[in-house]
This record gives sequence, C-alpha cells and structure tokens, in this order.
Amino acid sequence: MSANKVHIFDTTLRDGEQVPGCKLNTKEKIELALKLEELGVDIIEAGFPISSPGDFASVNEISKIIKTASVCGLTRAVQKDIEVAAEALKYAQHPRIHTGIGTSDLHIKSKFNSTQDEILKRAVQAVKWAKNFVDDVEFYAEDAGRTGNEYLARVTEAVIKAGATVVNIPDTTGYCLPHQYGEKIAYLVNNVPNIDKAILSCHCHNDLGLATANSIAGIMAGARQIECTINGLGERAGNTSLEEVVMVIKQHKSLGFYTNINSKQLNPLSQLVSDTMRMPVQPNKAIVGSNAFSHSSGIHQDGFLKDSLTYESINPDEVGAGGSKIVLTARSGRSALAHRFHKLGFEFVRNDIDVLYSRFVLVADNKKEVKDEDLKELAKNYLQVITA
Repeated sequence: MSANKVHIFDTTLRDGEQVPGCKLNTKEKIELALKLEELGVDIIEAGFPISSPGDFASVNEISKIIKTASVCGLTRAVQKDIEVAAEALKYAQHPRIHTGIGTSDLHIKSKFNSTQDEILKRAVQAVKWAKNFVDDVEFYAEDAGRTGNEYLARVTEAVIKAGATVVNIPDTTGYCLPHQYGEKIAYLVNNVPNIDKAILSCHCHNDLGLATANSIAGIMAGARQIECTINGLGERAGNTSLEEVVMVIKQHKSLGFYTNINSKQLNPLSQLVSDTMRMPVQPNKAIVGSNAFSHSSGIHQDGFLKDSLTYESINPDEVGAGGSKIVLTARSGRSALAHRFHKLGFEFVRNDIDVLYSRFVLVADNKKEVKDEDLKELAKNYLQVITA
C-alpha cells in the first residue's frame, strides 16, 4: 500500500441520506453503490443497519453486489448494534464495521453522564466486539474536533491496541479551523506509539464552510483517509464534498497524494445523486455546480477566449462537465459576442460587432441572459439594414 494514497470513504448512503427529504430505498441505494464503486471509492458506508429494517436490508443487499470496494456499516458502541451490523455485512467480500462513541467532555458529561475512563473502556470493548466478526474495524471518536488532544491520543492508542485498523477523527460540528485540525492529526501521529498500526481518517462537517480545507489539512498532517459525500450532502450544512477533495489532491500534485477516483465521472454521478435524492446542487457549487465552468463577465470572457487557463484551473472535461460555457449578459463584452455569432455561423468584422454590440446591450439590459434566438434576431435585423 502506497504511503501517498488517500483512501476515499464515501458516506453518501449513510450520512448524506440523513438530510431531510433525502431518504433512499434499497433499490436506489444499490444503484448509487454500484456507481460509487465504478467511480473508484475505496469504502462505501452503506448504512446504519440497526436503525431500521430498511437500512439493514440495504446494507445486506449492497454487500452482495459490491466486489472491489469495502462495504461498511455504522454502529454505536453497543453490542447489539455491532451484532446486527455483522449480520447485515455477512455477504460482503470486504466488510468493515464502523463503531465508536463521543469523546469530548461535552459529549461525555452531557450526552453520556459518564467519565473519560468509562468512555475509554466502552470504546475498547466496542472494538473488541467488532473484531470478533470482521478484521477491518474503524473506530470513530465523535466530536474529536472538540476533544482534548491528550485524551484523544489515549483513546486512539487503546482502540488500536484492541484491534482498530482505522481511527476516525471527526470534526462533528465543523468547529475546527484548518490549522487546528491539522495540528490535532499531527499530535496523534507524533504521540500515539502504535499509530503505524492504523490509518487516521478525516470526517469533517461543513458548519463553518471549512470541511474541505480541514480534510486537506488532515492528510497533510498524516491522515490517509477522507470521509466525504457526493455534492457535500450531510447533516446540517453537510459533509466534506468528495468532488472537492479529490480535485484538490489531483490539481495540487505538489502535495504528493493520489486517489483511485475516476474524476471524469464526478459530474454525471453528482447529477444522478441530485436526481435520486431529490436535492438540487447549488449553481455555484465547486466542480459540479451548473455555473462552475460558466463565464459571464466581459473581462473573464475575453481572457478565457484567449487562453482558458486564465480563468479555469480545471479542464471541465477532467470532471465530466461537458465543456465551458460563455453566458451572454449585460456584463459581457465584444469578444464574447463575436465568439457567439461565429458559433452561430455569422462572420462579422469588427465594425459590424461595434454596431451589433450597442444593440445587444439594449437587449441584455432587459434580460438575465441573451439566448441564441435573440442573437439570430439581432443578426437578421442588422443584415436586412446593411443589404437594403
């Protein structure tokens, strides 16, 4: 296993599905799971088996059809949860149980009315229970972002000793700044004696809009797994966006990391997830938004038409976006207008464009976007005048 590979753990079918209105049935989950495997994700978190008969069935059916990716089921640090998850995963070729418990003082006192020592015992016991059923056990330290580093290191060392192969360090409330999250991962790398026996994982939420930045800070500090969702779906403000972290890693080769993701499938899968989960993608969403490769400002359009790299750091073909778009608005300039007329088959010289542009601006002031039919009408009227 390369030390520079970042494992992509997709939780669209579990954490992403927790968005109100995004509930998936088993058939829909199976369709998306197959597409996620085709995309190249390493781990598919298929659901929370004990939460409902439907979720159990979904994890069970997905386990039967996924061949290369690991299939993961979530549990609490409860023996029954773990037993049910193991049963749901019994057909998986690469099963993983994801178990854990809250480790911040806030969770320990307010949620569990417990102590650090008691929570540590429960964490270790949960991993041991899971290890009875599968070799691959991931432990999550919920609210690790607000957990003291010394205690988090104690928990991490103990669960690895108990058999955890992955330790998930969630920024559950999206609280951390990137340097804080990176320092937390670095602290574990440098202070947990058996850290070489497990992979550290980043599970960042987007409450402050920092999920992608925190995840990248995490892998730069030593983590080698990122937990994410298509379109950044998830609780509250969402999870780390899969397409964003994958393309950050791909574009910034100087980081030295890589993933197994086929980036050309990102936009098609984004649309499928949006349609299936009935959750539109915001137009200005990075990588997969409808405006991600659209240009409407005259200054931008002129630069883009001279060299696309002036205003695009990613080739839209790399992410399956179907090309860039020049959108004509009142902010557009002459070069964009000439370009669009050329595409429509009109060969106007500079003097023609100067005249047409003054007419175009009048139309654009009354419309949000000037369409091809508007341009054809402008061209028709202009040609009638100059040939009369």
